[in-house]
Amino acid sequence: MLSKIKSATLWGLNCYEVEIEIDISSGVPSFNIVGLAEQEIQESKERVRSALKNSGYDFPLKRITINLAPADLKKNSPLFDLPIAIGILSTSMKFNFNPEETAFFGELSFEGKIRKGRGLLSLVYELRNKGYKRFFIPKENEFECALIDGVEIYAVSHISEVVKFLTGEAEIKPLKYNFPNYKPTFSEDFSFIKGQAYAKRALEISAAGGHNVLLVGPPGTGKTLLARTFPSILPPLTYEEAFEVTQIYSAAGLLNNESLILERPFRSPHHTVSYAGLLGGGSTPQIGEVTLAHRGVLFLDELPEFRRDVLEALRQPLEEGKIVISRSKYTVVYPAQFILIAGMNPCKCGYFGDKEKECTCSPYEVKKYWSKVSGPLLDRMDIRVYVGRIEKDKIFSDTQEESSEEIRNRVLKAREVQKDRYKKERFWLNSQLTPKSIKKYCILSKETQGFLINAVDKKNLSMRAVDRLIKVARTIADLEESEYIKIEHLAEALSYRGLEDFISSL
Repeated sequence: MLSKIKSATLWGLNCYEVEIEIDISSGVPSFNIVGLAEQEIQESKERVRSALKNSGYDFPLKRITINLAPADLKKNSPLFDLPIAIGILSTSMKFNFNPEETAFFGELSFEGKIRKGRGLLSLVYELRNKGYKRFFIPKENEFECALIDGVEIYAVSHISEVVKFLTGEAEIKPLKYNFPNYKPTFSEDFSFIKGQAYAKRALEISAAGGHNVLLVGPPGTGKTLLARTFPSILPPLTYEEAFEVTQIYSAAGLLNNESLILERPFRSPHHTVSYAGLLGGGSTPQIGEVTLAHRGVLFLDELPEFRRDVLEALRQPLEEGKIVISRSKYTVVYPAQFILIAGMNPCKCGYFGDKEKECTCSPYEVKKYWSKVSGPLLDRMDIRVYVGRIEKDKIFSDTQEESSEEIRNRVLKAREVQKDRYKKERFWLNSQLTPKSIKKYCILSKETQGFLINAVDKKNLSMRAVDRLIKVARTIADLEESEYIKIEHLAEALSYRGLEDFISSL
């Protein structure tokens, strides 16, 4: 007897339909799975056999062959347990469902319970777009799948629930579409940070235009606190962005009973992170930190301590907003549009240039420390800020610092200006301007051009540095509600490259 059941699998972040063909025939009892099934699926044989027996259903003592089509696609998800079990039962039981419009997902325990899986949001969403109308998913995944409307989604916790529903013995109510609507809250606020007006201004510009930032300073001056507070001044996620981020975290198995992620991601991997841990990859494609930071912030503290090859691999996502991972057996593309905030000490001991504590490093050691970060990577940091010690008179000052909400309001206005300006383009932030679009949207007067040329001569700036300088100046002009880039905007943008002289002198 032959039956067919539909399901799907994720490869990277892409969803692929899988047709599960079950053939039961006479002969020596056996149970085989073919169709490029990885170890996780080969083990399904024991889970399905035990789940059916312990749930009170007969397991046929015949020759059982399972084919997972297409056969040229690798499959490594335990979510095929439920469709395989339903397919076996359907050869001896009469089920009422349209196999061309129904998909099943779920890993089975020996008791027949259906365990939580990863990537259900993407799987159900993509199959819905392909015409599927009914889905059976694990009960623990109902929070994320409730975001999808227009289809019937049944959240089940045991295989017996599915069988009784398909035979008409019991009723299950489909999930109700639920889009949460609440404002994210932040534990950190810029009003809690005393002083550091220069660094705060730099981060405001970064948030407004999506620019990468390098924070340099001695230990204990607040670099990490500034970075962790940065998300509080970013605009809230749009619905499309929130859904996109939630899909990524669902595929990574990082959703904790959350239906929708509404806060921008903030990822801060340790400097011992591997290449695959940061960028993604592995024997089977795994999601890396740069993709988990999509639409949010990637914070790399102690930048020179990261492996050189790991840092160099950041060039592509910083330029293109995506990461392409090519291996001998697969190629996947992950989104990676994030703001990079990097923090580092000015030298190995941490006190080079500090007014309070003397540096113990030799000039050679300082140069060697900075050489751990390549020039091309530093060139991709639009804003470089020295974060010094807080003035002593400000430590216990009663002066009320500006709140994150006040800063965020200015950021939102600047982003609205950009959204309107680039409404006919494929990008929406100043940091995404191409050399061609810079000429179109960043027109400089003759006086401003003269100022820029003089700065290029004095600072010996590369063309990439000039482009990034103009982008930052465009954002400053937007914050000041100025239609044109003025000399003072370029001058302020140039001040955020003040570390150029220090770096070039090493």
